[in-house]
Amino acid sequence: MPTDWNAISAELLEMARADLALRDDLARDGSLFQGYHPRMAALHQRHGTRLAALIDAHGWPGRSRVGEASARAAWLILQHAIANPPLMRRGLTLLQGGASEGEVSPLEVAMLEDRIRTFEGRPQRYGTQFDWDKHGRLSPLPLEDPAGVDARRRAIGLGPLAQDLRRADWAARQREMDRWLRQVGWRE
Repeated sequence: MPTDWNAISAELLEMARADLALRDDLARDGSLFQGYHPRMAALHQRHGTRLAALIDAHGWPGRSRVGEASARAAWLILQHAIANPPLMRRGLTLLQGGASEGEVSPLEVAMLEDRIRTFEGRPQRYGTQFDWDKHGRLSPLPLEDPAGVDARRRAIGLGPLAQDLRRADWAARQREMDRWLRQVGWRE
């Protein structure tokens, strides 16, 4: 029986939609930021199991099979399968092969590789993974060869890490927002 890529595409999109909807719900009530929420963990586990079954049966659902949006959804599901190291490692191998064939974005490969490396306690290569530092600032997790990070980022279409660091400066963003709110009359 031929593979119904349209059905797989729709299923991937629905899984990604459910993931993002749950994230939004948990963020609204504040519980998203209190550790790995059990509802999120259960959803990620269920979706990871299903993605693994799809990969086993049909291979990686790349762009030419399911389209851009669904291929991105498959990556999101894989990126969030954080309680399944074997799936994430297997997926990285598949994505690396798929990137060379244009089936996946090099950025998605880099983000997954960085996530796996940081989970394994190794420094990341591209500076895509951030966490709060001891000063309360969002900062990149440790980097392998920090002097070469911008060249590696450029090779996959990212700007310099310094751009992301500026974006990650919450306090500066709040000051900018406060100035604007005062300028337009919302605050005195």
